[in-house]
Amino acid sequence: MTWDWKLVVDSSDPHAQAAFWAETLGYLVEDNSALIDRLLDLGAAPEEATLLVDGRRVWRDLIAVRHPDDPYEKDSGTGLGRRLLFQRVPEAKTVKNRLHLDVHAGPERRDAEVERLEQLGATVLRRVAEPGGTWVVLADPEGNEFCVQ
Repeated sequence: MTWDWKLVVDSSDPHAQAAFWAETLGYLVEDNSALIDRLLDLGAAPEEATLLVDGRRVWRDLIAVRHPDDPYEKDSGTGLGRRLLFQRVPEAKTVKNRLHLDVHAGPERRDAEVERLEQLGATVLRRVAEPGGTWVVLADPEGNEFCVQ
């Protein structure tokens, strides 16, 4: 049996993080605008819990990205497969991640992918060459570490 999953990432700016990771992974930023509009119309959600981003209504403090091939609920825009959910928190990241993503570009594309990610706002922290492999450790725009192999 397989399970749908989402990895929840604390963030200062969930929408900027979602845009970065959608570009990094080739994922789609979820469009929850139909659900949000319906909840606003019913009075079940306050207007101040939302923002306009790229011309559509989004939750102020939450946004997810999903794999483009995975199913999603058409009524809510919520993914039903591999997702990253970014949630606003008041505090900044202060210590090393306990969990991180590895992006598998392959040795022939690694340097080009690292350069592309730097243009999106990532920072190279170090390059690693060990008997078990070679990879580059980067930080996303909020300092969360990840690797490109």
